[in-house]
Amino acid sequence: MDLNALVRAALHEDIGPGDVTTEACVDPHLQGVAEIRAKEPLVACGHAPATEAFEQLGARYQGAVPDGTLVEADTVIARVTGTLRALLTAERVALNFLMRLSGIATHTRACVGAAGGLRVVDTRKTTPLHRTLEKHAVRMGGASNHRFALYDAVLIKENHIMAAGGIDNAIRRAALAVDGRFAIQVEVETLEQLQSAIDAGADAVLLDNMTNEQLERAIDLAAGRLLLEASGGITPSRLPKLDGMGLDRVSMGGLIHQARWVDLSMRITLVDENT
Repeated sequence: MDLNALVRAALHEDIGPGDVTTEACVDPHLQGVAEIRAKEPLVACGHAPATEAFEQLGARYQGAVPDGTLVEADTVIARVTGTLRALLTAERVALNFLMRLSGIATHTRACVGAAGGLRVVDTRKTTPLHRTLEKHAVRMGGASNHRFALYDAVLIKENHIMAAGGIDNAIRRAALAVDGRFAIQVEVETLEQLQSAIDAGADAVLLDNMTNEQLERAIDLAAGRLLLEASGGITPSRLPKLDGMGLDRVSMGGLIHQARWVDLSMRITLVDENT
């Protein structure tokens, strides 16, 4: 679903046959200017869907700071002009996008800061149909995107290994099928599985739910022969302990699904039509 269609569906969900309160209380000719402000320090993100939400109802949205900007509380992050009806009716959908995506970017920024020099990437644990937006928010927070979807990378996981009859078979079958188009990454849970992945020619391994001691042993065993990614149980408080260990990256689904919404407000000023 493209952004236009996604926002159109979100507006339809909220408005349905009509905004009964606004239509009852607000004359259609009244014009206004709205300011959207941060109510706490945050990394701003979400101008694209917010723009769509207001502009689909005829209002004009202008971001005051670019996506990815760290701002203090009370900073204006956007201004909107249009009829009061348009401003009021689109407000909640636009703010929901901004609050959610700014929350992801803000949480990601904190995780990246805790990781020091260790590369942080996201996962496919995203809200259905919002993946493009949420992965954009991760980038705006300073982390990187892992694979976008099932079609753009190989990641052999536990159930693939079971179905293929073992790590060796799974890696060989995947390598033959993709014929060099993708690197072959496999998820392992033990050092024995890691050794099997190395022997079978994997390009990268995902070290799943390993303790710090297990990770250190895995790094020694791999000896730089393939990319090492730690995943599962990676919390912000754990990141400083992983930095400098020798991992290539850590993946965190929590960049998205553990991010809290930030707090924004929108205040409208009536435009005097006689001035």
